[in-house]
Amino acid sequence: MEQPHALAEAGAGAGAGVEAIGDAYIIRPLELADLSKGFCDLLAQLSPSPPLSEEAFRARFVELAALGADHLILVAVDAATGRLAAAGAVLVERKFIRRCGLVGHLEDVVVDAAARGRGLGERLVHRLVEHASGRGCYKVILNCTTELKGFYTKCGFVEKNVQMGLYF
Repeated sequence: MEQPHALAEAGAGAGAGVEAIGDAYIIRPLELADLSKGFCDLLAQLSPSPPLSEEAFRARFVELAALGADHLILVAVDAATGRLAAAGAVLVERKFIRRCGLVGHLEDVVVDAAARGRGLGERLVHRLVEHASGRGCYKVILNCTTELKGFYTKCGFVEKNVQMGLYF
């Protein structure tokens, strides 16, 4: 079986295609080659995330690609340098509630510190939400820090309930 090169197939969802933002950035699905374009460095700006070996990255990539359009990771690539400037993911959860409804979970949204303030985060979130909507999700939810509430409000999200966690 041929190994997947990108975490989305053509037509996998409304947000899965490639989009150019002017001449500066291209938003597209994560690719295997993105490990060498700073993917782990980018994630480390979000949460402590040690570098991954190429083997570990490839194994997880293949595992996630097998989920099809139920797991989409998008990246924004700096057209001038080829480095990743932003990333984010949406996972589609299949529920029993709401007549077997679907819920999108927005995860791991990060914009490189040097690229912030250019609208990349909003554009990425919009594309991920669009993908979830296109998959039939009745809502998209996320957890964020207090400092990021304003950003997500600007993206159309409203504060709802309380987040709790149990870490291992």
